[in-house]
Amino acid sequence: MDLKLLEILVCPLCKGPLVYRRQAQELVCRADRLAFPIRDDIPVMLEEEARSLPPEEEVEA
Repeated sequence: MDLKLLEILVCPLCKGPLVYRRQAQELVCRADRLAFPIRDDIPVMLEEEARSLPPEEEVEA
């Protein structure tokens, strides 16, 4: 994942910052508790493709 791209990407819903999870290959919005997948090094920033995070799942920086 390109670090420069990570610096400019924001959540498409709230425009908030995203947390990059390298192992899971996803970008997480803490505010909306959504995880956007990264497929073939391309972030899929569509709400319908995002995974809702359960309340017990921690979101670390």
